[in-house]
Amino acid sequence: MEAEGVARAREMADRDPTNRALGIELLELGPGRATLRMRVAETMLNGHGTMHGGYLFLLADAAFAVACNTHGPVTVAQGAQVSFLRSAGVGEELTAQAVERERAGRSGIYDVTVRRTGGETVAEFRGQSAMLAGRPPRG
Repeated sequence: MEAEGVARAREMADRDPTNRALGIELLELGPGRATLRMRVAETMLNGHGTMHGGYLFLLADAAFAVACNTHGPVTVAQGAQVSFLRSAGVGEELTAQAVERERAGRSGIYDVTVRRTGGETVAEFRGQSAMLAGRPPRG
């Protein structure tokens, strides 16, 4: 069952039109975890000339979405918050690593760290998931 959930999460990420449009790539995937990468484009900048926070949130949210769907049943965001720690600029490559912290019944908590090349943290994101359909996996 776990392998099926991971395969479905990979398919979900592969068919996501927003991910494709922004060049977001899936790097790693496993039960309760996912790592995605995106390069900052000029069209992603705000009025200060740095990456718009909405794009940072989007990258983290995309990693969260894939990670929370690795268990099989359709799962969506119930809530999320982000802390922006540093700015990012054009051409920088950002990696979002999502990790499951806890699952209980139909709910889950996931942390996502967005880093630039070299490992410096740009943003921290916490998402709360809600399973829409199916039975919660045992474990």
